[in-house]
Amino acid sequence: MQTHKGFTILELLVVLAVIGMLMSVVIVSMTGIKEKGRDATRLQHLQATQNALNLYYTNHSKFPVFASATTITGDDAFSVLLEGELFISEVPRDPQHPVRTYTYQSNASGSDYTITFCLETDSIQGYSQGCGNTKKP
Repeated sequence: MQTHKGFTILELLVVLAVIGMLMSVVIVSMTGIKEKGRDATRLQHLQATQNALNLYYTNHSKFPVFASATTITGDDAFSVLLEGELFISEVPRDPQHPVRTYTYQSNASGSDYTITFCLETDSIQGYSQGCGNTKKP
């Protein structure tokens, strides 16, 4: 009696189906990873900016006064001010600039400020997807 070594067509189809299902699970689990990574980067940027603002406050007893919302581009007056006084080497801008941006605005006395920013996901606790997010001192 002669035995044949190898796989039947049915066995090959089952293996391909299992591989296909595993690939679909991996693809679904990978959805949103880039967006979540950019959101995490945004929060790191904002923390670095807030650290620089706290140093500015320590030296001047007020935050930089910009009564109207200033878009943070790295070349704007707000960035130049913080970098010029060496509170931060480079004021970060949004990873998707100019599509998404950070903005800075203070009150007239410099005792308070608001930084607004966008998030692509709702995965960060305390913040929501979209551009209505803010950070304050």
